[in-house]
Amino acid sequence: MTTLLDRTSFGAAANLVCRECGATYDLGPGNACEQCFGPLEIGYDDSLLAQVTRESIEAGPRTMWRYGGLLPVAPVVDLQVGCTRLVRADNLARELGMKSVWVKDDSGNPTHSFKDRVVAVACATALEHGYTTLACSSTGNLANAVAARAAAEGIEAAVLVPADLEPEKLVATAVYGATIFAVNGSYDDCSRLSVELSFELDWAFVNVELRAYYAEGSKTLAFEIAEQLGWEFPDAVVAPIASGAMYSKLHKGFGELLELGLVEGERPRVFGGQAEGCAPVATAFADGARVKPVRPNTIARSIAIGSPADGDLAVATAVDSGGSIYSVPEDEIPENIKLLAETTGVWGETAPATALGALREAVRRGELGEEDRVVLLVTGDGLKTPALVADRLEPVFVEPDADLILERLGVAV
Repeated sequence: MTTLLDRTSFGAAANLVCRECGATYDLGPGNACEQCFGPLEIGYDDSLLAQVTRESIEAGPRTMWRYGGLLPVAPVVDLQVGCTRLVRADNLARELGMKSVWVKDDSGNPTHSFKDRVVAVACATALEHGYTTLACSSTGNLANAVAARAAAEGIEAAVLVPADLEPEKLVATAVYGATIFAVNGSYDDCSRLSVELSFELDWAFVNVELRAYYAEGSKTLAFEIAEQLGWEFPDAVVAPIASGAMYSKLHKGFGELLELGLVEGERPRVFGGQAEGCAPVATAFADGARVKPVRPNTIARSIAIGSPADGDLAVATAVDSGGSIYSVPEDEIPENIKLLAETTGVWGETAPATALGALREAVRRGELGEEDRVVLLVTGDGLKTPALVADRLEPVFVEPDADLILERLGVAV
């Protein structure tokens, strides 16, 4: 489905551009350059981007679409995606020996993860091209977002997920009526099948032929952080890394704000975390080498991508921003979930637990210090992975007698 459509349907987007060789293509589905097979990115019309001001943004809706002038599509059905809370985390900061830490809590999105952002952009593109089935390969959160978005738009959804995925994430996809293909294999097997099926089926695979559009949705995290801090940048942002797309788009989003004069100063350093059992990007960063695929063996299922599509770009982003990427030990992930919850009141899943692990490591190494202003991304809700902290449940069983409770508390009756 490559029919060119009304140019205004694509916001400020002008074309598709190869990240490797710079070749350009008309707007439409496609994820690889025909000349060098490099990944495609969105090219923008600078004259249209220049029309975006702080005032035009602030006059927009209290959703991610307030930044529509910086995105490659027109808005779709508004599910109130974005404009999630930025929480001042003073207790966590004290625990880390810092003064200023914020938590960007994207669990407040409709399906409780940042994936609602990228799917909103991908779905808008799919609808413009007449697709009637939205599809993806997923470790869980993306499947939830695709299924919910398709339901809201009145189209079909089909997702490919590892068969042993957390049941909470499977139910949170099934409830929207999506067709779930539970693959006896890893996420990387699901991803390979998505690519193969994209050539055979008239489905809009959001993270295959619509990936260039899809990934741009992550920039809105950067835009919101800057606006919520009073149009200022933090010194650093810490995020989990799976495919590497969101991590690199954060950096790009901050850069666009600078180029347009919407924010002044230095772009934040971007730090990333991966679980030790699936850390191809962290390993490549440490070794100064290209990313080599690995076989995932981690409890952090939501970021268990052994062959990350944008892994090398993530490494380059860390270097360019002055940040780092760390591997977080598996046994620290549940402890980080608990630490985040008990110091901030925000219950994140395994992905933000790896980001917190990376933040702790950066502080331990002296790369982030007491005076640095840091934003930690919570990309998914802890309710999706409750088993990892079930040991925290130790209720005090009592009879329905207040005196007995007071006695247990050592309060004189």
